[in-house]
Amino acid sequence: MLYTPLELAIAMGHRIRGRRKAMGWTQADSASRAGVSYRTWRRMEAEGKASIDDLVRAALALRCEDALAALFPPPAATSMDALLRDQRAGRR
Repeated sequence: MLYTPLELAIAMGHRIRGRRKAMGWTQADSASRAGVSYRTWRRMEAEGKASIDDLVRAALALRCEDALAALFPPPAATSMDALLRDQRAGRR
């Protein structure tokens, strides 16, 4: 399914809210743990609006940093030559 940037941002905010609630934290608790303002946290959950720094802080606070770190994997090799070159470089 394809998403617009706004749809994806809002869905991410909803997932942040769900993770926070599953951990039993209030928005104020989460904002404090992440080192962001309460207003920023509310906006992140409700509208999906956050800077990359705020998103990273939220991921760390919610213990999702591994998933965030895996967000942009290197592209798959497009040929056998590329695969061998990547293997020699130690990338795969």
